[in-house]
Amino acid sequence: MRGGIVTPLRRALMAAMMLVALGGIVFSASAPDEPVIEISAKKWEFTPNRIVLHKGAPVILELRSLDRKHGFSSPELGIRVDVIPDKPTRVRLVPAKLGTFAVHCDVFCGEGHEGMDAEIVVVP
Repeated sequence: MRGGIVTPLRRALMAAMMLVALGGIVFSASAPDEPVIEISAKKWEFTPNRIVLHKGAPVILELRSLDRKHGFSSPELGIRVDVIPDKPTRVRLVPAKLGTFAVHCDVFCGEGHEGMDAEIVVVP
């Protein structure tokens, strides 16, 4: 019976991928030795606002909101998550290219929101 189980499984996987893409849910399978970089978000700043990483070296970005919902977005690095109060968000990142990449909050958080940015610098 070809496709009997495959089709429901495929549908379930597609639904899960849509939830991840739309809801900012991030699942990360990380090795115990991967460094964790803690980043806090609050009106209207990320701390730290500059992160230096090494190309090809995996890291976990652990994001926490200190006040309200924020976004953490770096399209060039393929990152886009919601950062919700009292719920750490973990993102596994393996930088594949060198350069300086902009990060910004893409969830409106009040006057001053447009200046809520940071940068990720990837070095050799």
